[in-house]
Amino acid sequence: MIHHLTGSLVELTPTHAVVECGGVGYFVHLSLHTSSALAGKTEAKVLIHAVYREDAQLLFGFAEDTERRLFVMLTSVSGVGAQTARMILSGLGPAELVEVITRGDVAALKAVKGIGAKTAQRILVDLQDKMGKDPSFSGAPSLSGTGASGGNEFAAGDNTARSDALAALCNLGFDRRRVESVLDQLLGEGLSSVEELVRAALKRL
Repeated sequence: MIHHLTGSLVELTPTHAVVECGGVGYFVHLSLHTSSALAGKTEAKVLIHAVYREDAQLLFGFAEDTERRLFVMLTSVSGVGAQTARMILSGLGPAELVEVITRGDVAALKAVKGIGAKTAQRILVDLQDKMGKDPSFSGAPSLSGTGASGGNEFAAGDNTARSDALAALCNLGFDRRRVESVLDQLLGEGLSSVEELVRAALKRL
């Protein structure tokens, strides 16, 4: 089992990174939270959770251990796969997810694509119990505590931000035309960085 990768970030997008270690490039799936924490870096240590299936071997990467633990806990819930767990952590982030689970906010979980009322209830019941037994979940680090630089490194001109956000959301499985419409609305509302656009779009798609 791969625990972590330490090496050069040869490619970084809002949804994945390529980490080169010893001449081998590893394709690592990321949440928006982790991609933002890694932005602007050329070298990084990425914590890994590997998912092995008959048709694929997937690596999911995390900037800090709290998010990885939440990811593993989410995937232990019936009906929640790795991609859905990544979607939840992209839309909410570790700190917000801990708060949502702690207060039993079904509506916040249902707002995530692919999460229905029954799955949301299962997540709350299963994770409230597990988190209640683990004192380290009294709070989760915010993005500012993960090593991300001051400004959002993904921020750029409207066209570049729109293009990167569009690619990220399409990679997460959303319909391109619907995504384009939502992004245009958000740009009109003054949002400008990729992270802002993706997070806001995930709440509307």
